Amino acid sequence: MPRIVGTEIPDNKPLRIALRYIYGVGPKFAEDICQEAGLDPQARAHTLNEDELAKIAGILEASYVIEGALRRQVQQNIARLRDIRAYRGDRHRRGLPTRGQRTQTNARTRKGRKKTVAGKKGVKGMK
Repeated sequence: MPRIVGTEIPDNKPLRIALRYIYGVGPKFAEDICQEAGLDPQARAHTLNEDELAKIAGILEASYVIEGALRRQVQQNIARLRDIRAYRGDRHRRGLPTRGQRTQTNARTRKGRKKTVAGKKGVKGMK
C-alpha cells in the first residue's frame, strides 16, 4: 500500500478513489489533485512510482489542510463555540444535532441508543 502524507491508500483502487482515504480529501479535491499532478485519475494506486507519489504529497502539503491539522482545526472550532457559549457549542456539549434537525423522533445517530425511562403506570379510577 502506498503511503501519502502518513496515510495508507488502497493499492487496487483508481487514484481518484484512493485519494479519498486521506482525511480532508473528497471527490472534487481528488480530481483536482490528479489534474494538477498530471496523473490519470483512473490509474490504479499501485502503479504509481516514487516520483508521482512525492508529487501528490507535495501538492497536498502545499495546497490543502488535511489529516491531523484539519482534525485539530475542527476540534478548535468546536471548542471555540463551546467557550463563547454559542447555541451550536451548547448542542455539541450535550451531544445533540447542531443544524436544526428534529430530536423528538430520529436523531439516534447523534444521541446514541435509547435510554428507556420507566413511564407512569395508569392510575385506577381515572378515565
